[in-house]
Amino acid sequence: MMKWFPQGRRRTEAPRRQPRVAAVATTKVEFGELTPETLPFLGQAAYIQLELFENLARAMATAPTLADKASLSTAARFTLRKHHRLAEEIRALDEEPALVMAPFAPAIDAFRAATTGATWHELMITNLITAGMLDDFFISLSGSLPDGVGSRVAAILSRRPRTDVVADALAAAIVADPQLASPLAMWGRRLVGDTLLVARSALRDANARGPVDQSIEPAFTDLIAAHTRRMDSLGLTA
Repeated sequence: MMKWFPQGRRRTEAPRRQPRVAAVATTKVEFGELTPETLPFLGQAAYIQLELFENLARAMATAPTLADKASLSTAARFTLRKHHRLAEEIRALDEEPALVMAPFAPAIDAFRAATTGATWHELMITNLITAGMLDDFFISLSGSLPDGVGSRVAAILSRRPRTDVVADALAAAIVADPQLASPLAMWGRRLVGDTLLVARSALRDANARGPVDQSIEPAFTDLIAAHTRRMDSLGLTA
């Protein structure tokens, strides 16, 4: 059985932001019959982007500096654009986005409420981890969608701002106050389990499956590996 929370040696040095490198392409796993129908896939993915935008907007509204507010507005704009483009895919299938998203709203709203965090820094870690993991997972899942939808969805979700403003703001905060590192690392470890449950819920017949189906374990392993790299870039233990 796959471990949700990879173990790592606790660091004692002050957290450091590693230089930004080109993003590594997410491995696409052939999910086959595990991929949901196109409309449910698009509805859940679109609503997740809307929730991620709301989290970024909340972080922007409560940011400690004007510079942070301005930087976060860029990330929020990118995320809202992803939502709009996914909604356009739904409309192209002659469906109303709000109706297609509605079945997923209660669970995703509950996820957001449970993962917002108690402080601005926890909210920022939530933005970094949940957006990264869920974008990666839906890109992987999109490979089995028909009629060119999958490639368009992958292109939509792969878009990133030139600068990862959330990670940069967190890195600066940790350098300024190294005591933030331990509680933020702990909060990040909690987020992984909740986020993986959301990812797993996107699979067809998810409720009928065991904790981790062997056929999809590589995708979850990839998510954990990418998450670990994000935490490492901040000097935090995943």
